[in-house]
Amino acid sequence: MRDIDPNKCIDFILENAGKYATAKGELAQLETFKSSLKAMIMQKACEQTIGAQEREAYPCQECPDLCKAVGVATENAEKLKWELEAARLRHATWQTLEVSNRNHDRILK
Repeated sequence: MRDIDPNKCIDFILENAGKYATAKGELAQLETFKSSLKAMIMQKACEQTIGAQEREAYPCQECPDLCKAVGVATENAEKLKWELEAARLRHATWQTLEVSNRNHDRILK
């Protein structure tokens, strides 16, 4: 098993917490904008019924572009989330190993 440096784990969490927050904020912003974009496109449509306006809104280029942006933002946020979780788990593993080592040393004395 490789050595675990708890300080590196904590430093990693601290260094990447802001990136994670930014990624989550971007994702939330894109998710919120999705409804606004649909409404703006529907408003431009010459159709009278809501169903017809929706039909006109979905094929326009902005909707697939926004969906791709949401996908990328989700991917970035999830990657950072699991990297941070891995660092937390490494630190917890280190704590457990340290307790085990102390118990082992006590038994051998």
